[in-house]
Amino acid sequence: MSMKGDPLGDPNRQDAPYTATLGTLLRHLIELLDGDVEASYRALGLNYRARYTPIVRALARTGPASIRALATASGLTHSAVSQTVAVMVRDGLVVSRPGADGRERLIEPTDALRRMTPQLETQWAATNQAAASLSHEVGVQLEEMLARAIGALERKPFRRRIAEAQAGQEHTDRESR
Repeated sequence: MSMKGDPLGDPNRQDAPYTATLGTLLRHLIELLDGDVEASYRALGLNYRARYTPIVRALARTGPASIRALATASGLTHSAVSQTVAVMVRDGLVVSRPGADGRERLIEPTDALRRMTPQLETQWAATNQAAASLSHEVGVQLEEMLARAIGALERKPFRRRIAEAQAGQEHTDRESR
């Protein structure tokens, strides 16, 4: 997806071919960020994806942990952690073994992940510096803004906001008849 210039465009221009919306802009931002972060891992010869980072950091804090514990520690959903861990197992970065009670599986790093951790930590520091540079350039602390948006959505989900907007439109439509 290539978006040159002002991706929001002028909403009053009828000849504008496309006006990007919030979801499109967020997906494009993630594509730009993750694509370049993953390219930097490849340049270092690491078989590592950006989506692994919250799991790896959670494992560093917790030690071997269940999917549920990793979800809590990483701030990701159970489903997202489960899917990411499955790919990490396939890539040889973590293993899954039975927990103490046999019902839960514990996820733990492999030696391959432990060996690459120093390079990852160096890369994470550089990535954080690049993010700070981006925040400075755009004049907004991106992490803070995103954390506030997430908090607002946790208090009042987007689905509810959509329903309220639809109800407002219906009310306006009734009044205009």
